Amino acid sequence: MSNKPIFVATHPRACSTAFERVFMTRRNTLQCVHEPFGDAYYFGPERLAERYEDDEKARTESGYSDSTYKTIFDRIAKEGSEGKRPFIKDMAQYWIPPSGKPATVAPSLANYKRGVGTDTNALSPVTTRVTKEGPPYPYDTKGEPNNPSVVPAELLANFHFTFLIRHPRNSIPSYYRCTVPPLDKITGFYNFRPDEAGYDELRRLFDYLRNEGQVGPKLAGQESSDITNGTNGTNGVDGSGGVEICVIDADDLLDNPSEIIKAFCKSTGIKYEPEMLKWDNQEDHDVAKAAFEKWKGFHEDAINSKELKARTHKKTPKSEEALLEEWTEKYGAEGAKQIAETVKACEADYEYLKTFAIKLPLAN
Repeated sequence: MSNKPIFVATHPRACSTAFERVFMTRRNTLQCVHEPFGDAYYFGPERLAERYEDDEKARTESGYSDSTYKTIFDRIAKEGSEGKRPFIKDMAQYWIPPSGKPATVAPSLANYKRGVGTDTNALSPVTTRVTKEGPPYPYDTKGEPNNPSVVPAELLANFHFTFLIRHPRNSIPSYYRCTVPPLDKITGFYNFRPDEAGYDELRRLFDYLRNEGQVGPKLAGQESSDITNGTNGTNGVDGSGGVEICVIDADDLLDNPSEIIKAFCKSTGIKYEPEMLKWDNQEDHDVAKAAFEKWKGFHEDAINSKELKARTHKKTPKSEEALLEEWTEKYGAEGAKQIAETVKACEADYEYLKTFAIKLPLAN
């Protein structure tokens, strides 16, 4: 059984924080790390995102303007050394230059050589503050063959990757809502950016890990794979040496949470316990509130939740016309147009990843 740190790679608004709350109840064995790499992606000297590029004040006030990819990996390694298995949930796009830009290794990780766990403390000091005009990216470093991320392959190999997806017709409007009034004053995201949707980056990371043999070929939740003729493994370890491909669709999770969580636990080597799905006590609420504090406005539903239970009615997809009408009513014609175009652009990546998702009978 793989005992590597678990990394749940996802995209924004995939119900991932509700999913994360399940595993935050296992504090005796798991150390949950909530979306750490956004610190470097948005605010630090190695930042990839353009959202705050012209707002030095916001970067400084975030408290993360000195965060590099190395400092975040070091934090994860430190927490893993305390005897608990790290459980990281984060956006794949935080490692990948936006808009299809070619990736080169983050300067703070440029001389990484695989060591013990995720520890990067053996690295020589690297200056990541650049003196050139404009944004830090592109870096003055080299890329790795086929690697779409700024993280060296040898460091990626330390993690047990899983994936969480949600149909863009649900995630994109939810994200848009966080970037317009009244929520924008809470989130600090004052405009909608299609390049933050995250599907393209998630697919590219998934394909890279699959092609490298770090995940697959066996599919989690199945005795044999319909995608490939790989050798079957047991307990989450694929017979080829990688781990199972473990992709969860948020709609399946919401329709049948206990069985999906059970399948995820089996694939990752976590002991499943039914009480994981409930957290209606003060300690659990305090832990979650502290963890989710830095991304204000994005996690209120998850903070205020008490359990993860099945929906009483399976969600029926609406027609494109009905959705456009709904979005127009909420966000105006221009907002609806932006949402619709972004949804359309992300659908192929979602549908592709969906073919690998855990398939279970849905509860009645």
